[in-house]
Amino acid sequence: MTDYETLLYSVTDGIATITLNRPERMNGATLGMMQDLLNVFDRTDSDDEVKAVIVTGAGNKAFCAGADLGAGSTGTFDYASRSDQGNRLVVNGVYRDTGGLVTLRVFDSLKPVIGAVNGVAVGFGATVLLPMDIRIAATTARFGYPFVRRGIVPEAASAWFLPRIVGIATALEWCFSGRVFPACEALERRLIRSVHEPQELMDVASTIAREIADHASPVSVALTRHMMWRMLGASHPMEAHKIDSRAVQETGKSADGKEGIAAFLEKRAPVFAGRVSQDLPRFFPWWTNPEFE
Repeated sequence: MTDYETLLYSVTDGIATITLNRPERMNGATLGMMQDLLNVFDRTDSDDEVKAVIVTGAGNKAFCAGADLGAGSTGTFDYASRSDQGNRLVVNGVYRDTGGLVTLRVFDSLKPVIGAVNGVAVGFGATVLLPMDIRIAATTARFGYPFVRRGIVPEAASAWFLPRIVGIATALEWCFSGRVFPACEALERRLIRSVHEPQELMDVASTIAREIADHASPVSVALTRHMMWRMLGASHPMEAHKIDSRAVQETGKSADGKEGIAAFLEKRAPVFAGRVSQDLPRFFPWWTNPEFE
């Protein structure tokens, strides 16, 4: 099923699959694809049937080969010269990077996100993966951050994400050289979790998603996701102590908290009824809540 021009979207047994769907252009990113991605993550967050999200690419060549450069030298990154500039966010006279709007939206997701890299992932194809929680790749996948080779700089908030995932030395090496590197190097440097034969990739992604969907409280997963990601920028462990104290207190008295204990004692699978759309604690999102302490 799809309601998008550049994506395929389906939900099966609680797992949403988003497929970048421009295989004739190696799933190259356009403004339309960016807008579709912003929309689809709103959709997964609002659908309580969705427990986990998988993102992959159509075809067997590319996950996403980066920005579609078909617009040429004055129509790709020179936003003020583009015909679609009226559709872009401008703040204090500066065009906000649309790729960054997408990665920030993925970062804000209430559902866990699994990137299944089926082929080439360079430029935006490599940066959009960074806020995803678990990244796996096919043996045929290749990665690259080629921005300096195009005379620009890393985008999509990757200067925040990439060093936190792989370390500053690796992030700088990859971005200074702009070279394309294989999946085995991405695995060695901890950009990805694991490497699989192409025909096994989606089965592995589904297995990971299934483990989450079948055994975890969606409310607990949403809170845990944001606790982990947002503590990457905390200045002291006291910040984690404050949020986990509040979160344990709230979830411990919830129906899901009681169900989790009962299921363990009764040696059965839990049946969590909590809904992310309505059962997140009142202090969420705490990072914008002035009353949180």
